[in-house]
Amino acid sequence: MQRICLTLPTNRPCAESIAGLGQEAAYAVDNHPVEVHLLILDSCDASVYAQHAEAVRALPRHPRITVHHLSESEQRDFLERVIGRTGTAEPGRLLELMLPERVSYGACTNRAFLIAFALGCTSVHRRDSDSNYQSGPNGEAVFPVHHELACIGKQAADVADVVSETVLAEENAGRRVAMVGSSFVGEPSVDIDEIARVDPDAYQEIVSLWAPRDWSAAQKRQLVEESFRGAGQELFAQDHSLLTLVDPMRVDMCNIAFHGVHAQVPLPPATDTIGSDYFLVHLVYNAALPGVLHNRNIVNYYTPERRTSAGFVAYQGRFVKFLLSMLYFNFLYDRLAEAGSSLLDERLRVRATAVAEFARRSTELDQEENRERLDRIDVAYRKLGGKYADFADALASRRTSLLEEVRDDIRDFAVLTEAWGALVGAARDTALYGAEPGPRRAVL
Repeated sequence: MQRICLTLPTNRPCAESIAGLGQEAAYAVDNHPVEVHLLILDSCDASVYAQHAEAVRALPRHPRITVHHLSESEQRDFLERVIGRTGTAEPGRLLELMLPERVSYGACTNRAFLIAFALGCTSVHRRDSDSNYQSGPNGEAVFPVHHELACIGKQAADVADVVSETVLAEENAGRRVAMVGSSFVGEPSVDIDEIARVDPDAYQEIVSLWAPRDWSAAQKRQLVEESFRGAGQELFAQDHSLLTLVDPMRVDMCNIAFHGVHAQVPLPPATDTIGSDYFLVHLVYNAALPGVLHNRNIVNYYTPERRTSAGFVAYQGRFVKFLLSMLYFNFLYDRLAEAGSSLLDERLRVRATAVAEFARRSTELDQEENRERLDRIDVAYRKLGGKYADFADALASRRTSLLEEVRDDIRDFAVLTEAWGALVGAARDTALYGAEPGPRRAVL
């Protein structure tokens, strides 16, 4: 029986999201012959962790659903045992890349990948703690796992009769579906809508900075119009799914499933950087691996923490690091596009060595483009005034260190990519728990 990992990484209170995830797991086993390992990776403090544990205990029991609610200390214990099995000469560095002290969207998902391999899962289905599910025409919850389990890991030719529409070259029909995903409705995925309301010109200037430098003004305007909006406000009416090479701009990491590719290349473990977890979406597309794009969009919303002074500063910092990271990722995406199907070996697996080489080459780029980005960010934020001008002051004091930090993040990605095969192999031979499972690890 197919075994899947439905995962929710979190560093914020999200008992409601845990309850919803439990309902999606129940839907999966009620409608498909699968076992579900529901994995909650919890980086919250003790009091919030306790609230989440209560939410886990309240989930309905089912013989084919196993819930794993792991604190950071439990995640660290597992990682130390996995890393120890690899025989690496730098166990401390790998542990830091897998479980950094600072927020890392890529690292938390990489942990989910390794744990899924330890549990024998063939696919990983990721959701986010600041989102929930739409309701259908009859009030029923609209779960993305419906399309994911219908297609993920199957040969594209076998999925053609399952999906609503196919736009896939015949030469790719023999490849397996590596990714199934959709987007979101509701609030924009990046919390900068206030900038658009206060000063549309500043918004255009700032958001356009993630485009490649040589793009035309028209291309940049189009990118800004599409950025961070997901599926807008389009509500679910009926199912539609498309077998294709999925455009990375059409899916979101709160609504995605991977098969195979996550065993070959990890996500960049960059810290304090939004968007650092989207690399595999681009890799699947450029390597011409089949995917399915569906319309069971998730509802995105903002948590109260972002509205605090500390939350504002932290989030804007992550957004700026995202803009700076694009110097390197735009180079990487260009190299992936040039390589195309040559990224795959004779068994249609991604050649991690090629990806690591591209990442290392990107770190040799001149940082002048990023210095210009910081100049333009400074001008735009000071024009906005108030808290944005205060943030610009703080950013100016970090200018040199920030440039180096972003480049170091890419070096770290190369290091982790080179080690990933060994980590995956070790995870497959490592028990998730070092001791007998406790009560909250029982089958639910």
